[in-house]
Amino acid sequence: MKPQNKFQQQAVEASRTLPTLTDKQIQWGYDNAIDHIGQRNEKGVITCTKCGHSWQGGGQLLNSLLGNECPHCKAKLKVETTKKRIFNTRWYMTVITAHEGFQVVRTVMLLCGAKVGEPAKYDYSEVMQRWIAPNGKYCTFAKLRQTMGTCYYDSWIFHSDLELRQEPNGKYTTNVYNQIYTGAVYPRMKFIPEIKRTGVKKAFYGQKPLELFRTLLTDPRAETLMKTGYQKLLKRLMDSDWKKIDNYWSAIRICIRNGYKINDATLWCDYIDFLRFFGKDLHNAKYVCPADLKAAHDRYMAKKAKADEEKEIEELKEKETEFSASKGRFFGLMFSDGVITVRVLESIRDIKLEGKAMHHCVGSYHSKEDSLILSATINGKRIETVEVSISKLSVIQCRGACNKITKYHSQIVELVGHNMPLIQKRLTA
Repeated sequence: MKPQNKFQQQAVEASRTLPTLTDKQIQWGYDNAIDHIGQRNEKGVITCTKCGHSWQGGGQLLNSLLGNECPHCKAKLKVETTKKRIFNTRWYMTVITAHEGFQVVRTVMLLCGAKVGEPAKYDYSEVMQRWIAPNGKYCTFAKLRQTMGTCYYDSWIFHSDLELRQEPNGKYTTNVYNQIYTGAVYPRMKFIPEIKRTGVKKAFYGQKPLELFRTLLTDPRAETLMKTGYQKLLKRLMDSDWKKIDNYWSAIRICIRNGYKINDATLWCDYIDFLRFFGKDLHNAKYVCPADLKAAHDRYMAKKAKADEEKEIEELKEKETEFSASKGRFFGLMFSDGVITVRVLESIRDIKLEGKAMHHCVGSYHSKEDSLILSATINGKRIETVEVSISKLSVIQCRGACNKITKYHSQIVELVGHNMPLIQKRLTA
């Protein structure tokens, strides 16, 4: 793809002088980014697929207690009992560097081919680079991907070149390149001054490097959280949706001003949501900096649950009024053959209880305008639930617990059919 603007042109020019990855960096990836397998045979002999060494294992539990470490090369192993003898795996590693004023995130795919009894063979390919400018703009250099005949979005065509690529859909969350796994991050990192200024060290707080860097470069509030020791809150907000910081920023400023430490960011954000719901002053330290966060959170959570319950009751009352107006003409209708009694359910509450007791979905049928819901019982015990079409005066369905058909099914359907004139009479009254 040809550069579309000055920024991309600058990135392309800079990419031409980017140093190749060093042998030391790649060797680190081989040693730290790959999870090697310990192949265990039926006799309990374990073979390290990294160095090829074999030894007598001590059973799954003992191997687990010993940490599954190869006694020869000290590699940490994932022990598998299998007859498989050839293992081909792929892993990612990330190298963070700076070049020509750009922050560069380099993604490397490590290839490991192992055969039981032989030392593993390695190879690698740098498959992607993310070039980030000091203002947060970024572009992607990547190899081509196999998009036909595979369900994997990272089926790289290794012999293709690293070239400037179009960002799919132009959105971060739908961009396939943003879905690539970060893997192990090479510990020796180099940052541009604008990133250093934000206080970033080596931790990424569970975020992909590109997303963390861009957030820090484009929103000074992220830098504030980083420098004031609110990294847990930064992680919480980025994990959910960074745009939601607008909902918490006034309260965060109060916390910073008062030196309030937030140990549980998730609990604190939920607590602030409760305060906002009840219209409390989020600029007041009395509310946003509670001495006992959990106690305050639980107190408002109980109040919120009560408010939600009251709201649900009010909404249900409104719905019950509408339901009565729609189906009230059928209320009180009941008929029996001496064994089975069938009656019309006369409220939304009754219909919901019927669905809950019978473990089927009739509880949501109260909103169906053309349906009349009846319950068939024997000596007060629910047997089946009947749905009748009011317009067609016919049984739509008749089901017992868990949508099963009972031995009384035909008898119930016949009873309802014989008494359909009673429903019709109520309909025309």
